Amino acid sequence: MNDLTADDGAGISERIATTLHGEVLSRLRDHVVHGDLPDGARISERELCARFGVSRTPLREALKVLASEGLIELLPNRGARVKSLTPDEIGELFDLMGGLEALAGRLACERITPEQFDAIEQTHREMYAHYLRGDRPGYFACNQRIHEAILAAAGNGALSAAARALLGRLRRVRFAANLDEQGDRWREAVREHELILHALCRRAGAELADLLFNHLRSTRSAILRNLAARKN
Repeated sequence: MNDLTADDGAGISERIATTLHGEVLSRLRDHVVHGDLPDGARISERELCARFGVSRTPLREALKVLASEGLIELLPNRGARVKSLTPDEIGELFDLMGGLEALAGRLACERITPEQFDAIEQTHREMYAHYLRGDRPGYFACNQRIHEAILAAAGNGALSAAARALLGRLRRVRFAANLDEQGDRWREAVREHELILHALCRRAGAELADLLFNHLRSTRSAILRNLAARKN
């Protein structure tokens, strides 16, 4: 006798759909963030469905999420395209993000638990290992986890919500900041993260706030340099 009830079946179907949505969203976000599509490029649903092996329904749901994160634009009756940011927009958004992360650093130094710090320290080690291997996607994933963990350690829901909205919009250009040919910015970013970790370990709130703000400023400068170089 089959013990699977209708409700059980619906629950399994819902879990499968949720898992599929999460997988498609993750793969599509990586596809956009890692520069597989240029700024302003139209997004072909047919090509992505074939690439990811899914139907249009989960793909379109994922596109809606990326639009809410500011990574793409949904065009009425014309599909979607990768959202591009002007240099002025990038500068303004990074200044705002720097201010939010500076505040998060101050609060994190007051509120972080030993367990939270240990997790950040471990992620930093993983990030450094990716750097040594030249694994930019792996490095970037750990990098973002550290910034998000500091925001979480700040223990301020309103701050985290505001920062998450900006993180989505800046995710793509932030990844591109480390793509300069000589890797100079990448080396600088690793060193900056070491200083951030040390300040957090000592609970030096003012110092950490300055480090985080300047870290975002340096990232902004690298992005703008890269954009200018591509135009020349």
